[in-house]
Amino acid sequence: MRPWHCGCWPTVATSSAPARTLTVNRLHRLLVELIPGGAKTFLSADQAKALLATVRPRDVVGKTRRQLAADLIDELTRTDKKIKLANKQLRELVDASGSQLLDVYGIGPSSAARLLGDTGDVARFPTCGHFASWNGSAPLDASSGDQERHRLSRAGNRRINRVLHVMAVVQLRHDTEGRAY
Repeated sequence: MRPWHCGCWPTVATSSAPARTLTVNRLHRLLVELIPGGAKTFLSADQAKALLATVRPRDVVGKTRRQLAADLIDELTRTDKKIKLANKQLRELVDASGSQLLDVYGIGPSSAARLLGDTGDVARFPTCGHFASWNGSAPLDASSGDQERHRLSRAGNRRINRVLHVMAVVQLRHDTEGRAY
């Protein structure tokens, strides 16, 4: 049995991402208060550390904010290391499965592991339409009389639907075959 079938695959990548976003947002708020003109929205820990090194507050409030920002940078560094380790473990698990999902543009280690873990053996679906219906990406007929319409299904596996949506959005943002499609 593959390790992700029993729910044992690493969850750090999925649980650390919201924590990382929260930490970056808090850090950004402090840097905006410390640096005239603020800081750019998407900061890495190294960029934030370099920005913070230029700040020399003279009052107690500024020094406290600087210390809080330094603590958040340390927390961000630890979180990034956890995410990197989890992605490495997930990549190894996906590679061990023999899957080629990581070759698909827009699918990373956590998305591939999610697809493999939730889907299991894809051969259990007789057609691609059955798989689309199972994950909620197949349109539903909402026709009435002469008017033919379709709507999106709100049923199905929402986690898989989300992975497929993110993959499609990534492909749309880059010059890929998915964009041309």
